[in-house]
Amino acid sequence: MIFRRALLREMAGNALLVFSVLMMITLTTMLIRYLGQAAGGAVANEAVAAFLGFSIINYLPVLLSLTVFIAVLMTLTRCYRDSEMVVWFTAGLSVRAWVRPVVTFAAPAVFAIAFLSLVVSPWALRKSDEFRQQMDSRDDVSSVAPGVFKESKFAERVYFVESFAGEKNTVSNIFMRSVQLQKLGILVAQHGYQTVSENGDRFLVLLNGRRYEGVGGTPDYKIMDFERYSIRIHAFEASLIPPTQKSLSTLMLLSDRSPVNMGELLWRLGLPLSAFILALLAIPLSFVNPRAGRSLNLILALLLYMVYSNFLSITQAWVAQSKLSPYLGLWLVHGVMLLVLLFLFYRRLVLAPFWMIWLKKFIPRLGGERT
Repeated sequence: MIFRRALLREMAGNALLVFSVLMMITLTTMLIRYLGQAAGGAVANEAVAAFLGFSIINYLPVLLSLTVFIAVLMTLTRCYRDSEMVVWFTAGLSVRAWVRPVVTFAAPAVFAIAFLSLVVSPWALRKSDEFRQQMDSRDDVSSVAPGVFKESKFAERVYFVESFAGEKNTVSNIFMRSVQLQKLGILVAQHGYQTVSENGDRFLVLLNGRRYEGVGGTPDYKIMDFERYSIRIHAFEASLIPPTQKSLSTLMLLSDRSPVNMGELLWRLGLPLSAFILALLAIPLSFVNPRAGRSLNLILALLLYMVYSNFLSITQAWVAQSKLSPYLGLWLVHGVMLLVLLFLFYRRLVLAPFWMIWLKKFIPRLGGERT
């Protein structure tokens, strides 16, 4: 029908707009956080883009679920405000006629959310953990960033370089503070680079610098100028971090049905289920009462979404703590929301005849006044 094609077209346009806004907000928030960590030396500069990509993939199921809910809500609310719903109700349609186009619109997104939640998001978290461990296992010199003081893994040295220059990854204006044999040493150099010896050991070679050793004003205080100074770079192996439940694949969660794993599985299954229920909830929630204000339904929809999402998190925690059965936890919150959905549909279906009775009395009266 005409109204179905029009609804699908408008909902797709609103979904594209909402998803773009949500994606920009998420990207900006995550980028600011990772740039702050990179400025503090906690994350390497070259790793910011990778961590940002993994985080976005992890948040995609929630963003798509919220996009579908807001797109359907915005479209149907606009129909109520522009009195299009009055026309369709007068033509004999009921609220149930909007279920089919909404399901048609939401079905591809729900399948995408299920695939992302069950397969892609755990993969992204697992790759993020592996990449972070790879970054942590780098040696001290490789993790140095220009313009940032960097402490070594064992806290015995502090590095600072002003800039990188040259084809051989040469650094300029180097500062290093170290403690060796309980003696404080400060070293400055104009240039430096890395080299590998025949036995495979790596060295940091500093050129044209000066070393200060000891405490100023004491007899053993030394100042030494040098043209070439080599420092051995110690290899570092990061400790293996066991994978969390969020990074485990869905098959691994099913193979080991511990309470914590079942709680994580419940969350992954709950995302597509909640997206489908929220899309249907947007139909009765989009009703606009002119006497109650235009924003009341949007506020109620936002509160309902927050309550739904928080109860999903609470149910996951209860299942993980063995306070609730996984099978009961899977359907408890969704079952309650389905009852709320049926109640809201019942209210709209009961109110619909009053709309039609009022219109049938009002329209002939207008026709009589015009004649």
